[in-house]
Amino acid sequence: MSFPMITKTAKYVPVDDVSNKELSQIMETTDEWIMSRTGISNRHIAFNETTSDLASTVAQQLVSGIDCQTIDFIIVATMTPDFATPSTACLVQNKIGAANAFAFDINAACSGFVYALNTAEKFLSSGRYQRGIVIGAETMSNVINWHDRSTAVLFGDGAGGVLIENTSEEQRFLAEIIQSDGSRSYSLQARQQKKHHPFKESEETVGEFLEMDGKKIFDFVLRDVSKQVSNILEETNVHTIDIDYVLAHQANERILDMLSKKTNISREKFLSNVREYGNTSAASIPILLSDMIDKGTLVLNSQQLVVMTGFGGGLTWSSLLIKL
Repeated sequence: MSFPMITKTAKYVPVDDVSNKELSQIMETTDEWIMSRTGISNRHIAFNETTSDLASTVAQQLVSGIDCQTIDFIIVATMTPDFATPSTACLVQNKIGAANAFAFDINAACSGFVYALNTAEKFLSSGRYQRGIVIGAETMSNVINWHDRSTAVLFGDGAGGVLIENTSEEQRFLAEIIQSDGSRSYSLQARQQKKHHPFKESEETVGEFLEMDGKKIFDFVLRDVSKQVSNILEETNVHTIDIDYVLAHQANERILDMLSKKTNISREKFLSNVREYGNTSAASIPILLSDMIDKGTLVLNSQQLVVMTGFGGGLTWSSLLIKL
């Protein structure tokens, strides 16, 4: 019997980037102000690329050297799709020529990649499918008010993904916890459509940009996300000292610091690249995973024990305990 495992990773970020200094030219802020509060110094922006473009570039890397027709499914986690329909995943399927794959999107905001990876693992564990692609891709620059420093300094664009296959001789996806709380949905919202009906005389205008209550999101991570990480370890009888690394959503450095303290997991085990990329929502964890594999910090087909934890709009939060 074979089990699902991650066999390949990839990432892509747009060539163009925006530094804190450049942001200070269009809004009242400074590099020092941004760095002291977020640990972010740079972010990449897709001026001429769509979310499906970013995701397709990652997918092309993942299928390099293999027959695209052997891909069973493509799942794209995104809150910034090209269209309401068709899904970004269907656009990716066409762009890479994976004609036999079924494709769909998952929108769980910054939790999206962990939601999608868990879904993929379940497809493969059914025994019906053998190989799939999971991607997190975002063009957050399209939903940001670039004059609102409370959000504009945080976000960036990018994509990351994994090839996941039934090739392991041992169980590697050890546990998962997935949670949602729609009663707090107002804490983080991004609306892009205007309401217009021919049977109403007036057009109702809604907010076009991402809106976030930073304090409520911070409190949510402080209480709920940290508890979920602790619970997944408790349920599997894994001690914090046994965890090799934590791949947490790259919201900002302060949140990573706080998660480390609340979970009693050494800060050195919380891997980070938020300084270079900012918060890329559903793309942050797969970009981080690919970065750390490229650097040799993480090794596929090893015995490294890793916690993935994503959290964001919905509210949604999800954690996976996996053996790479």
